[in-house]
Amino acid sequence: MQYKRILLKLSGEALMGDRNYGIDPKRLAEYAQDIKQIASAGVQIAIVIGGGNIFRGVAGASNGMDRVQADYMGMLATVINGLALQSALEDANVQTRLQTAIKIEAIAEPYIKRKAVRHLEKGRVVIFGSGTGNPFFTTDSAAVLRAIEVDAEVILKGTRVDGIYDMDPEKNKEAIKFDKISFDDVLKKGLKIMDTTAFTLSQENELPIIVFDMNTPGNLLKVVSGENIGTIVDN
Repeated sequence: MQYKRILLKLSGEALMGDRNYGIDPKRLAEYAQDIKQIASAGVQIAIVIGGGNIFRGVAGASNGMDRVQADYMGMLATVINGLALQSALEDANVQTRLQTAIKIEAIAEPYIKRKAVRHLEKGRVVIFGSGTGNPFFTTDSAAVLRAIEVDAEVILKGTRVDGIYDMDPEKNKEAIKFDKISFDDVLKKGLKIMDTTAFTLSQENELPIIVFDMNTPGNLLKVVSGENIGTIVDN
């Protein structure tokens, strides 16, 4: 394997599958199998999931809701998704732990870095819920922060497109895909990969990001094996 310890970032919308909202059990089971493949190969896996399939804090705030309250609702949505993924992984016989930045001890462990690292060393998949635990920070920021804290070698951003393009490939067939691009070039070209806070944090800590199509079975294993799929962002 190219990487020993990774952080996988999944969007909440990815869990919807073909639905308009909520969680698609079929998509969840597919993800669980892909994650099991690399866990069986000895890769240590941490995961951060968004909550956009259930609730978005920014959307709530734009409709008149208090932004802080809305963001906490979004954090709880990520915990729901974390519980769903944990259940799917355990159905696939993968040992899993869910840790949350907000204490919800009846259903998850509180986030403790040393404990998270110990779980990873024992081969357990660790899911980080409730973002950073702070309003005004996205799950992208949470993903980068947790990756740095647990010494992950790379952030794998699973999306529905097969990499980074110079324009939206779903809207423009002439879009050109990058196999590799630097942090500086992403900023110069104004490409949207993560929010600025998360992206800058990743750049400052020299933590590479690989954007790839998570919805194609087997792609996660290919990325971790070092195959040239998706787009890598590095210094």
